[in-house]
Amino acid sequence: MNSDRNHWRPVLFGGALVLAVGVGFLIARQSTPPSPAPTAARNAVAAPAAEPNEVKVEASYLAVVGIVTEPAALGNLTTEILAPATVTAAPNGEAVVTAHAAGTIVRLFKQLGDSVRAGDTLALIESREVAALTADQATAESKATLARSSLAREQDLFNQRVTPRQDLERAQEGLAVAQTEVKRAKDAAAAAHVTPEGRISVATPLAGTITAATAALGTFVQPETALFHITDPNFIQIEAAVPTADAQRVAIGDPAKITTPSGGVLAAAVRSVSPVVNEQTRAATIVLSLTGPRQALSSGQIVQVNIAPKSSAPPGIVVPEDAIQNVGGRSVVFVRTADGFKVQPVVVGSRSAGRASIVSGLDPGQTIATTNAFFLKAELGKGEEE
Repeated sequence: MNSDRNHWRPVLFGGALVLAVGVGFLIARQSTPPSPAPTAARNAVAAPAAEPNEVKVEASYLAVVGIVTEPAALGNLTTEILAPATVTAAPNGEAVVTAHAAGTIVRLFKQLGDSVRAGDTLALIESREVAALTADQATAESKATLARSSLAREQDLFNQRVTPRQDLERAQEGLAVAQTEVKRAKDAAAAAHVTPEGRISVATPLAGTITAATAALGTFVQPETALFHITDPNFIQIEAAVPTADAQRVAIGDPAKITTPSGGVLAAAVRSVSPVVNEQTRAATIVLSLTGPRQALSSGQIVQVNIAPKSSAPPGIVVPEDAIQNVGGRSVVFVRTADGFKVQPVVVGSRSAGRASIVSGLDPGQTIATTNAFFLKAELGKGEEE
């Protein structure tokens, strides 16, 4: 009996020890205070700084870096016609001055770049033809004087009934012929611009500026030799080369915009559409005239035209592609404000030939930066760094 009791004593002691340890661990775990939660300052993620949405610049800065602004206008890339064009002088704005007879240039009064008025003498030419013209005029005037005396004598004799009427009529006819010869000689001298000193005056029929001059003292010139080119800057036109398929949609009076090499935009309208297609370029010539304030355009400049046919309804806003910048992964434009520009996010649709269609985010008439708008993006980046 005692041996059995001694046998179970160690087992009971071990079980009691394990139970005591378990109960103590459980009590200690329940009584241990929870670890403090991490502070907000430790776990809080730094909120990203708000991106600047405005660039303050002075108006003088725009001129220095060449930033161009223009109002956002309605349009449609599927209907607008973009084409290269050349500034040319209008038919009534250019004159080619030639010598009126063969001869030698003895005096020059104007040179390249000078402004002239209609009728101004540009040069004087000595010519043998002047002597012939002067002699013809003198001979014709002498014959007219003689015919006039003969008529007076025949008239007096006829009144005295000494000569028949046939002689009087013959004298009248001779005077008429002589007067016709005088008129012809004077007209020939006037057409050659013969001066009273017996020289040929080279005069301009147009007011403007001398844009080309080949005349030189002592040069012998022919009647068809071009000596001066006169251009009136107030009479210019723009000739655009438009593909045949697009030219068929253009009508007289359609509005257009002219983009100059410096980035300026001028208002224009279609004046005529040529029915003839160039055999080499397969393009028709569209002639446009400026309708609004003009900048200094010179004949020979290369520009770009944007024609909007009236037959197509403008469903959206079209802006130059240079106006759209990428800021923070978004497409934005810079809208003009009183003291700078505001960053305006936009949704861009289709793009074509340097133009882009704005689906949303911009209203017609809002003035935006177009050419060199990336300078504003750079200024915006400087503000973020600061």
